[in-house]
This record gives sequence, structure tokens and C-alpha cells, in this order.
Amino acid sequence: MHQATSRVADLHGSLRVVGTSGLWVASASMLLPFFWMVSTALKPDGAVMVLPIQWWPSSPAWENFRRLSESFPVGRFVLNSVIVATSGTVGQILIAAMGAYAFARLHFQGKDALFVLYLATLMIPAQVTLIPLFVVMRFVGWVDTYQALILPQWISPFAVFLLRQHFQTIPRQLDEAAFIDGAGHWTVFTRVLLPLARPALGAVFIFAFMGSWNDFLWPLIVINDTNRMTLPLGLATLHGRWTSQWNLVMAGAVVAVLPIFLVFLAAQRQFIRGLTLSALKG
Repeated sequence: MHQATSRVADLHGSLRVVGTSGLWVASASMLLPFFWMVSTALKPDGAVMVLPIQWWPSSPAWENFRRLSESFPVGRFVLNSVIVATSGTVGQILIAAMGAYAFARLHFQGKDALFVLYLATLMIPAQVTLIPLFVVMRFVGWVDTYQALILPQWISPFAVFLLRQHFQTIPRQLDEAAFIDGAGHWTVFTRVLLPLARPALGAVFIFAFMGSWNDFLWPLIVINDTNRMTLPLGLATLHGRWTSQWNLVMAGAVVAVLPIFLVFLAAQRQFIRGLTLSALKG
């Protein structure tokens, strides 16, 4: 009996070691592309495509970032991305939160059918809507403007779904207590539900900000003016027709990744908590 118990303990210990090793390998495989990006960004010209592979340059070429800023209006690209991503994210959160409140708290005829129909739009690929959306932007004269980059981001069925699921986990007794004190729907929405939904709002913020920051296809279609280009679109101009300076391309990629990394570090606790609560209680 004692030997059987010892064998089971040894087996559990071995499985734990194998599992931990597997997690370390998986983590290293995910970090390797980021390490390679930073390493390439610091390599001098002619040292990128050499064999054997040089994992880290002996003399990091920090001047690659200076050359990048001198060759391309990177500051303008970053500013455009900050304007577009921030405005698009804030607008999306406001509209999605109001829509989620309507689906979670208000009573009107056909609410469930309308919500199902709204969720069905998640199955429509974004590429399908590009041409109709461009036609609309051209009709209203917004091609090559910030409005064309920002306003389409305000509509997000996924954000409405995520926030509605979180609102439904908040006890309705809090609403009823506020109504008894004379509050209206707007007061309940802004002073009761929104403060209690910060984890879900944090998750929506990160999803929306990352999606907007990394978006390439829609800005490529609707923007022609270099002064309106966002960072992903501007970085595409780093590629030459016949050759590319990959150290400068990777330096631009490092500049593009840093804001997303900082935003995730600042909001990771709210992000994880929001996803966990929505998954468990939704």
C-alpha cells in the first residue's frame, strides 16, 4: 500500500515537472519573436541576413532609431495612431456601455430577438463591409479624414455583448434602491452600473485599443495623405520596392509595440478580472 502511494506521488511529481517544462518552452517560443524583433532593430546595416545567426549584436546600433525618425515622420504616425486609437476606444466604450445597459436593464418589445440579431453581425467578416463602408465615407466626404478612421470603430457588437453579460451579474436590487431614491436610468447607468463594471470596461478598453492601434486594412483603404497615416500604415512605407532595411523596419515595429505593451501593463489586472467575471457569471 505504501509502495503504491509512493509510486502515485512520484508519477504526479513527474507529470508536474513535464507540465512546468512544457509551459516554459511555450513561453519561450512566444517571446522569441519579440526578442528577435528587438535584436534586429539594434543590428547595423549588413548584419541582419548573415550566417551563422547573430542572436544579439556585439555593438547595438541605437542610432537606428534616430535614422528612423530622420527618414520617416514617425512622430506624426504615432500621434495619428494615438488620436485614432484613443478616440475610437472611448467612443466604442460609451456607445457599447449604453447599448449593453439597454439590453441588460430596459424592457421593450422584441429585445431578445434584437439582441440575437445584433450578435449575428459578429459572424459577418469585416472584409465584407469594407466596400459599403468606403462608399458611405465617400458619399459624406470623409475620405482622407480622421472621422473616417475613428467613427467606424464606435460600433462593436462584441463590446456590447461583453458589457451586457457583466451588467447582468450586478444585482438589480441596486437599481431598485436607486429608483426609490428618485434616480433615473441615466443616474443608475452612470453612478451604479459603470463604477461596478470597471473590470469589464478595462477588458473592452484593451481589446478596442489594440484593435485600433494595429489596424492596417481600413486605414490603407481610406487614407492617402501621409499626414493622416497611422503607425501600421506608415511602417509599410519602410519597405522598398526591391529591398528593405529590416533593421529600420524592426525599429519601427519596436516603436509600434511599446504603447500597446504599456497599456496592457497598466490595465492587465482589470483585463484579466473582467474576462474572468464575464466567463464565470455570463
